[in-house]
Amino acid sequence: MWSASRAKRLVFLVHRWTGVAACLLMALWVFSGVVMLFVGYPKLLPTERLAALPPLSAQPCCVPVEAALLQSRAPDKVQQIVLTTIAGRPSYRLKEEGGTLRVVDATTGHAAPLPNDAAVLRSAQDFLPGSTAISRGHTQDDRWTHSGSLDPHRPLIKMQMNDAASSLLYVSSTTGEVVMDVPRYQRLWNYVGAWLHWVYMFRDGSRDPVWSWLVIGLSAVGTVSAIAGAFVGIWRWRFSGHYKSGAKTPYREFQMRWHHLTGLVFGVIMILWIFSGLMSMNPLGIFNPAGPRPDVKAYQQGSPGNTRPGISTGEALNLLNTDGFDTREVEWKVLDGQPYLLASDGAGSTRVVTSTGGGYRVRETIELAMLERAALRLFGSGPQSASVLNTYDAYYFRRGDASMYGGSARDLPVLRLQFEDPGRTLVYISPDSGDVVLSMDQAQRTGRWLFNFLHSWDLSWMLRHAWLRDAALVLLSIGAFALSFTGVVLGYRRLVLFIRQKIQRRF
Repeated sequence: MWSASRAKRLVFLVHRWTGVAACLLMALWVFSGVVMLFVGYPKLLPTERLAALPPLSAQPCCVPVEAALLQSRAPDKVQQIVLTTIAGRPSYRLKEEGGTLRVVDATTGHAAPLPNDAAVLRSAQDFLPGSTAISRGHTQDDRWTHSGSLDPHRPLIKMQMNDAASSLLYVSSTTGEVVMDVPRYQRLWNYVGAWLHWVYMFRDGSRDPVWSWLVIGLSAVGTVSAIAGAFVGIWRWRFSGHYKSGAKTPYREFQMRWHHLTGLVFGVIMILWIFSGLMSMNPLGIFNPAGPRPDVKAYQQGSPGNTRPGISTGEALNLLNTDGFDTREVEWKVLDGQPYLLASDGAGSTRVVTSTGGGYRVRETIELAMLERAALRLFGSGPQSASVLNTYDAYYFRRGDASMYGGSARDLPVLRLQFEDPGRTLVYISPDSGDVVLSMDQAQRTGRWLFNFLHSWDLSWMLRHAWLRDAALVLLSIGAFALSFTGVVLGYRRLVLFIRQKIQRRF
């Protein structure tokens, strides 16, 4: 039968040996987390990509979109049609069922061949005008390209640029577009930032269950160690009275003393950060949606492959130009069975081209009545409530560029809908694009609090005062790093002592 003293002894031992195993990793996680506040894992932001594209003009573009669809094996099942510029030529990019990408030259209507060296070089130099490039070969996946969004473009073609930032560009071997840019400073900082924080040296590809379980295991050990340490620290603190030294802590040696003190002050934040890191991996799928997801196909009631507006591509571009819009990209979309065009400029602003009174006009947003009518089909029944948000809430908010969510579309206003499905799903729809930009059921909202909030302090009012939030996180990280670093010193001493004792017993 376990006594209280034996249980305490077990907690002491658990903290000691899990601390020896995990202290260095904890210190590195805290340090790299601070770096990630300011330099994130590489990604190509939508505004970066659009800004690098030239304006689209009706001349020499474009053949009818129907001609481009003839190059698809199943035109009526094409899920996405985008008019953009690839390697200096206006091009239709088709996304077929299953995610396969196909490029069609918009000036000829012919299927574009897979990009050759000249096309890749042109794309790279168009992205960074005035720079020369050197090919670094192909890669299926490397330390900067684990994102699953890059899967349709693999293998990727690496181009080293001679610009001031010494940028490394990744070009799609499928379409010839630049899909990732990584400046030299970002590569260097990421070695002690995201690449280190997420233990990416052990990750193989965009989907690696072995890596996932490695991170889960390390996070679990760290969480147990931190919790055990909190108990030990509290037990060893004299809340009433003092030790013979006159102090509240029994430890006189510098490292032990400060490990105890920093643990009492910063131990809770350390527990929360390690635990929330564990939650970020969604262990055992505990935050997976419990019920059906929003039926986006029913919401759209059609696809660009089978439902398109009657206006030609050239007419649409002229209409947008007349409206003073600097069009860089156009996407064919369908909402509630009604087709429309979504145009984007170099800054990421959008316009929609819709049918109105027998003609077509340029609008800034889609009518809310149309969005609400289409939303009735998301779950087969209407929402419990609907409101337009002009400020961010606890689930819909914008993160900085360094964040892993920095590229997510989070514009205002947004239509927020609460449904009565089993998961009581919240859905956010953008009036700018008509897209369902975010949906979260109860399980996902729980994950949002246990991971995002505890790990990043990302309440909307905190994000509005970003420098105060960053300053607080940095100061807390300094304390947590001091706790971890003193643990590293103590762990090293304990390990050396343990090895010596083993050797002495052996000989």
